[in-house]
Amino acid sequence: MDADAALELVKHGTTLLLLDVPQYTLIGVDTQTFSVGPSFKGIKMIPPGPHFVYYSSSSRDGKEFSPIIGFFVDTCPSEVLVRRWDQQEERLVKVSEEEEESYCQAVKSLEFDRQLGPYNLSQNGDWKQLSNYISKSIIERFEPIGGEISVACEPGMVNNIPKTMMEKTLDDQLEISKFSTSVDKNVNSRRCYYTSIPRFIKHKGLQGQELTSLNLDKTQLLETLLIKDYGGSEDVLLGELQFAFIAFLKTMQMGQSLEAFLQWKSLVSLLFGCTEAPFHTRTRLFTKFIRVIYYQLKYGLQKDNRDTSGAVSGTSALLDDSWLSADSFLYRLCKDFFSLMHDASSVDGHLLSWTRKLQELLENNLGWEFKPNGAVDGMYFEEDDEFAPVVEMCDDPSYN
Repeated sequence: MDADAALELVKHGTTLLLLDVPQYTLIGVDTQTFSVGPSFKGIKMIPPGPHFVYYSSSSRDGKEFSPIIGFFVDTCPSEVLVRRWDQQEERLVKVSEEEEESYCQAVKSLEFDRQLGPYNLSQNGDWKQLSNYISKSIIERFEPIGGEISVACEPGMVNNIPKTMMEKTLDDQLEISKFSTSVDKNVNSRRCYYTSIPRFIKHKGLQGQELTSLNLDKTQLLETLLIKDYGGSEDVLLGELQFAFIAFLKTMQMGQSLEAFLQWKSLVSLLFGCTEAPFHTRTRLFTKFIRVIYYQLKYGLQKDNRDTSGAVSGTSALLDDSWLSADSFLYRLCKDFFSLMHDASSVDGHLLSWTRKLQELLENNLGWEFKPNGAVDGMYFEEDDEFAPVVEMCDDPSYN
């Protein structure tokens, strides 16, 4: 990149100016993580739009780290965000308006340019796939008071929820963390405002087989939630799904966010639990949903690698193996959904295409096998297979 093009990106992009951050602290933006050196004062060339900023304080020798604290931002072109490290609280805090204005002018005059690490634009495509339904309104809707998402205040916050062995392990790990007692545990003020997703449907006047059928197919529950909680907007639901996944994935690197994971799991279980909606009332939503979860799992299954700037672009096995084992909830949900697609008499072409991509991803990366009824592979059909579903292409090919 020539100097003029780089300068234009610096001027047009967002700058995150971070003052007095101790050496070895981990600072991250989106899919990129930086280890603070003696001259580091922030990150430049961040594309305008939604981003997730996160950090983890380090011991003096850089060998131990606290649970990550993160926050979402939605930035404008040429915006400068200024934060200063509070040594006592070991966190980033805002500066006064007067200081912020002064530092903004200094950044725009390129006084800090040599001390700012560049945002790796080659990785921005991955971030967009993970956040394309996140907007300023989505952030404001779900973020906690103060904006900071901290896993350190989670112990005990979900004790009343029945948990799998994997989820209990995460909770236990957070309980024994030597950092978990250093953060204010007023959890009610620090929790995200996620939508409440019922685990079971109760309907007055219904019992027996009718109630069982209602719980086997979550289509009616999905419709009720879309109207009651999401104002009829499918994209808000998908925005929450992405918000929870990012909060859970990025904070899990130094301490798992059980709250975010449970919300992601609830939304995934809700959508995969629908048997009528994918083919009739909400085909477009399900095509977008499968696309969203495809990119989430594709990124989560990446191995550790570093880009040319030295920023860490992931951790080895971002999604813990125990979460993706063949007896996990995700395997069971995917197997049932793929079987549902196989047995359908008519399937939208876009939905079928993305479902095939998701199955191939899971088979190739995890070795999972999906064989409905112990016979043929659910998503692959011979050309003369008389039981293959009829593929129908929607007139509108745009699935954001």
